[in-house]
Amino acid sequence: MSRTPDDAPFLPLNVAIATVSDSRSEADDTSGDYLCEQVAAAGHRLADRRICPDDVYELRALFSAWIAEPGVRVIISTGGTGITGRDSTPEAVAPLFDKAIDGFGELFRQVSFQDIGASTVQSRAVAGLANGTLVFCLPGSTGACRTAWTSILASQLDSRTRPCNFAQLIARFDEHRT
Repeated sequence: MSRTPDDAPFLPLNVAIATVSDSRSEADDTSGDYLCEQVAAAGHRLADRRICPDDVYELRALFSAWIAEPGVRVIISTGGTGITGRDSTPEAVAPLFDKAIDGFGELFRQVSFQDIGASTVQSRAVAGLANGTLVFCLPGSTGACRTAWTSILASQLDSRTRPCNFAQLIARFDEHRT
């Protein structure tokens, strides 16, 4: 269980949001809207937001640009993690990781099992660290984004969460960032 001490400082993070879709637009991107709202409500800053086609090379170019941008500390994507059609987010993004965060996908599937049962095995949610930037790739449904945010990301991106969180590691990443 996470504890948040009253005296611990909150460190806002710069977060970029990517919606991976061949069909969504700004008008109907409910998952991207949800993530942007949660990022702002938590006190973080939205560094950028894009809708990107589910194309390995376009995804890799977008994520690479954000990973190289010092003003982006966290990337959260929604979509392209399934097993059908053009779903290619893991293939596009995982090669960019310096370190995979395997526990994220494992925990996401565990907590989503409570909502969608065994269908969670079709999710290929992944996360990793690339050039000091945290990258989290979520399924495209708003429900999946809600599950990931409320069960994992909200607390792990909050510098006050104890015993540990990703936000407090940002300074350590900065020391090793090239």
